[in-house]
Order: sequence, then C-alpha cells, then structure tokens
Amino acid sequence: MKTCYLLLCYFIVLVIQVKSDPDPLQDYCIADTLFSQSFFVNGAPCINPADTAPSHFTTSALSKPGNTATNPLGFNVTVTNIRNLPGMNTLGLTMARVDIAGNGLVPPHTHPRASEVTILIKGSLLVGFVDTSNRLFTQQLREGDSFVFPQGLIHFLYNLDSKASALAISGLTSQNPGAQLASAATFTTKPNIPDEVLKKAFQINGQDVSRIRKNLGG
Repeated sequence: MKTCYLLLCYFIVLVIQVKSDPDPLQDYCIADTLFSQSFFVNGAPCINPADTAPSHFTTSALSKPGNTATNPLGFNVTVTNIRNLPGMNTLGLTMARVDIAGNGLVPPHTHPRASEVTILIKGSLLVGFVDTSNRLFTQQLREGDSFVFPQGLIHFLYNLDSKASALAISGLTSQNPGAQLASAATFTTKPNIPDEVLKKAFQINGQDVSRIRKNLGG
C-alpha cells in the first residue's frame, strides 16, 4: 500500500513537471531584448508595462516567403520569437511559416516541448507522425485542411506536387518548442556517435555510416 502511495506521488510530481509553459502572472510581459546577458532566465525579462505599445503585439515576420533553396530538402521555416514579436514572451505559443518547394520535404523531426497544429494555406501536402508504438498516422492535406502533431512525436511534411510550392502555417504550444531533426541528431553529432553504435542500431556497415554523415554534412 505504501509503495502504491509513493508511486502515485511520483506520478503527480511528474505530471506537474512536464506540463507546458507556465501560465503568465501578469496580462503580458513584453520581452526586453536589450537586457544584459549577465544572467539567465527561462524566457526574457519584461520591460516596464507603462512602455508597452501595440507594435509589441504585431509582426510581419511571416508575411514573406522563405528561401527554400538554402538546403537540399527544399524547405524553409520562419518562426515568431521575442525578437520579432516581443509581446509573445511568457504566453506559451509560437507561430511558424513553412514554405516547401516542389517535392520538398520537412524531414522527420520532433518538438520536445510542444504540440503543433498545421493548416495548409496553399498546395498539397502529405503529413504524418509516428507514435511510441511505431504506428504511422498520415493524411493528405488540401488547402484549408489542418493536422495536429502531438508533443514530442516524430513527424514530417512532404510536398506531393513536383512543380508547385506549398505554404503552411503552424501554431506550437510553447514559446520555445525546440526542433530536432531525427537524421541530423543521429549522424551529425559533435563528437560523433560511435560507428559501432550506428552500425548495430541501423543494421548498416561502416561505409554506410560515412556516406550518410557526409550527405548530411556531418
């Protein structure tokens, strides 16, 4: 009985600790982006509320297409942050513009601190995520369709059209959701994950490991 009680206590503590960004303690906390980096906080300190202006709550950061030619996968993600939208500080959300070239791919990746909802504005996308039972959930999106990616699960977005670009807008449930590409996190670490580990994990040989690292820029 005592063991069950302790397990219940541990579970309650765990649930509290892994909740999303904490609720703000004031109406807003406009990020002070000019503060001295002599100390570190979970977010950014606030400016004096009396100095708040409407401009702190608006941005044009997502209005312009991103350059999808900057990487071989043909995608570009532009996000809001406290630099271009200081009014989002402590509100527990992020917006992102996702531009994907024809046959472009946002490769399998995770957001360790956020769930994500994506709405397709233009084009045709195949999206999907993998749950912890290795079950794949995929859906072809058409303009106006939305799809939700649960927090921390591997997911992807692929442009089905070989010629036309696609545009999606995403909302994420954290001011700092984080993003980790599965391939880069495995093959381009500094220092490298030992070859023997990768060979055994992926059932490949040393030549394959070197080739993949090179292709990914590792």
